[in-house]
Amino acid sequence: MEKEAGPATAGVRLDDPWYEASAAGWDGAEGAGGTATDGGPGPEEPRPGPDAAEIYLAVHRSAAFREVRRRYRRFVVPAALAFLLWYLAYVVAATTAPGLMARPVVGAVNVAMVACLGQFLTTFLLTWAYARHARLRRDRAALDLRWDTQEMTRGAGQPVTGGPVR
Repeated sequence: MEKEAGPATAGVRLDDPWYEASAAGWDGAEGAGGTATDGGPGPEEPRPGPDAAEIYLAVHRSAAFREVRRRYRRFVVPAALAFLLWYLAYVVAATTAPGLMARPVVGAVNVAMVACLGQFLTTFLLTWAYARHARLRRDRAALDLRWDTQEMTRGAGQPVTGGPVR
């Protein structure tokens, strides 16, 4: 049961492919059209106010959303580039300078083993730094934005204003 997208959504599917309408009783057999048993709008009636696609587009255009994405990118892009360069340096050194990589450091431990352990340590350190950055710089703002979006989709929220981001 695929719904046709309207002009405002231009090709975006809004229905849930895992939702079975007949299991919910909205397949047209009972109570189709009209009002639901609780007096609210039935499944065939349009809901008042903006639809979810319009709300999510408004949130996507908001200053608060842009700020959360900016904070994300300011951490992830440099961190990913640094880690990629560190990894490539290890691979290039291992293939082009085998004598350097085979040089002993302590006992049977050589430069290649230390660099390999450094790769693991860097991975854990980067994971810790990402989690800390997310907790301190993005999580509160993202949760506030999510809460506002959920309120708007319920029809009880305010328009997206792009208010302060902590």
